[in-house]
Amino acid sequence: MTRQELFDRTVKIIHDCVPELEGVELTEASVVNTDMGMDSMNFILVICKLEAEFDVRIPNKLWPKLSTLGEVLDAIEKYKK
Repeated sequence: MTRQELFDRTVKIIHDCVPELEGVELTEASVVNTDMGMDSMNFILVICKLEAEFDVRIPNKLWPKLSTLGEVLDAIEKYKK
């Protein structure tokens, strides 16, 4: 899977979990909590859906350090089973 395919699928999951972001342009530099306006519960939901979608387990202690969409993609690539 290419980085672009990973990005596209991740953005779709974000839009499914946080419908108010539909139509908002997201980039790898988008800051998860501020640019996306995602609260902590939505963030947890998105991470859990991403883990299921990509068969990956991102360590819980890493979650608070994932500040941009690009960092989330990096974690998915790093921890993919």
